Amino acid sequence: MISVLFFAKYREQLGTAKICIESSELGAENLTVAELKAHLSQRGDLWATVLNAENTLCAVNQDIADSAKLLSDGDEVAFYPPVTGG
Repeated sequence: MISVLFFAKYREQLGTAKICIESSELGAENLTVAELKAHLSQRGDLWATVLNAENTLCAVNQDIADSAKLLSDGDEVAFYPPVTGG
């Protein structure tokens, strides 16, 4: 199972903070973050807009990851908008 977390405005836009996806539902052993995003984007236009926004950040097991990062069963994937400070 892969846990997918959404933070800040993404959580508000999608109406959920966390979903869990069975690895068998994803249909690939060597799934990448990009493939996970594509799978989740099939949930509708809002999901596609949020996950494919140019500035969406991703972390896998609390480490920043790019779209080519391979995922394993048991991973935690988080999507969040960029954070600004001041």
